[in-house]
Amino acid sequence: MASTEQYLTPAGIAAEVGYLAYAKGDVDGRSAVDLGCGNGVLAIAAKLLGADRVVGVDSDSAALEVARRNAARAHVDVEWRLADVRALHETFETIFMNPPFGSQTRHADRPFLDAALAWGRIVYTFLNKNAEAYVRRRIESASGRITDRLAYAFPIPRTFDFHRQDLRRIDVVLYRFEVAKG
Repeated sequence: MASTEQYLTPAGIAAEVGYLAYAKGDVDGRSAVDLGCGNGVLAIAAKLLGADRVVGVDSDSAALEVARRNAARAHVDVEWRLADVRALHETFETIFMNPPFGSQTRHADRPFLDAALAWGRIVYTFLNKNAEAYVRRRIESASGRITDRLAYAFPIPRTFDFHRQDLRRIDVVLYRFEVAKG
């Protein structure tokens, strides 16, 4: 759906993020949530890498059904929730998310970032490179500390009527940040 900017996290990039989180001690034995989980790739990666409890949250029931099938194929147990991220009221040790970038609906990324800052301890998020100054200010104003920044080019295939190219690469940044609690 164009208004919610539902684009897949490329599998290779999702694997890199999972292994980075694992190497930093942010997955094994931890609780994790994938906000706006879509097909569930980040939630499934967290579970495969040893997270104790993993929740995938999405507001699209069709996307959650795909995520359920993908988890069954991977033989992992993930709790899938049909909900808006603003309904999250539970702390997780690690949050993963590839939220809407706010290109089609201005500020569509804000509820995701707000939920991550409120309910996460460690956050891995992809955000549009063009929003970098805002993202840094928002994280730091909430007593968050960016520890890692990795640049990627997401391949976006022609999916919607307004797309003009068969494949376009969008510059995104993966942030890992820590949220001060207490």
